[in-house]
This record gives sequence, structure tokens and C-alpha cells, in this order.
Amino acid sequence: MTDTDDTSKEIFGFFTEIGIINQLSTALLAQALPDGVHPSHFAILNHLTLRGDGKAPVKIASAMQVTKNTMTHSLKVLEERGYIDVKPDPKDGRAKLVYLTSKGQQFREGAIQEVSAMFGKIIGPEQLDIMRRTHGDLGKMRQHLDENR
Repeated sequence: MTDTDDTSKEIFGFFTEIGIINQLSTALLAQALPDGVHPSHFAILNHLTLRGDGKAPVKIASAMQVTKNTMTHSLKVLEERGYIDVKPDPKDGRAKLVYLTSKGQQFREGAIQEVSAMFGKIIGPEQLDIMRRTHGDLGKMRQHLDENR
């Protein structure tokens, strides 16, 4: 086996583990959300909280790496629940901007508390130590991948 083969396996193995962790954690998050609200909807609220609201739907779609049509549907679900407001862009009357409402902020915080409690039942000291050791490096990897997509 060559070094290239070993590196390929290492890279593939790394991202496979991250993908599986994502699937398992997303399934837990889904259990904490009410019917009709999916983890992808929660991700939009989280994005608006962390990156700031007042963003165009197309920009959010790009960040979430989904189509404009998928984003339109997701925003409609969130708007119907009162979690976001979609308003005309004051600089371009044809465009829209998305704003997180206080109800959306409260919903996000409640979901985080609920899913954290669920994780708290299965995360022990060893897992917390792993999380603390790897969190910063995973953030650097995410940033690198985001800058190079």
C-alpha cells in the first residue's frame, strides 16, 4: 500500500466519522423539535443567530448549500410559525431579507436546552474530554473547507 492510499483512507475515514456523528446528532435534535420543524429548519435559525439576520434568502441557501426552492419552502415553514419575518429589502424593493423574531430566538434557545439535556444523558466525562480537545480543530477544519468550496 502506498502513502497516497493511506492518506486517502485517512481522509475518507475522518469525514466518514464526522458524517456518522452528524447523522446521530441530527436524529437526536429531530427528537427535540416539534412536529413539522426539521433539523434543517433549526439550522436556519441557528445560522441567523450566529451570523446575523437581515440576510437575503439566496445567501442563506448558499450557506446551507441548498437550492433556492428548498430555502423558500423552509422559510415559509419558519415564517408560518412566527420564528422569522421575511421583509422587503429597503435597498431593492424586489428582494427580500430574513429576520429572526423573538419567538424564533426563544424557540432556538428552548430546542438547544432540550437537545443538550438529551445529550447530557449519554455524554460522560470521557466524551466531554474528547469534545473539548477536538472542538477547536474541527472549527479550523470547517473554516478551511468553507473558504475552499
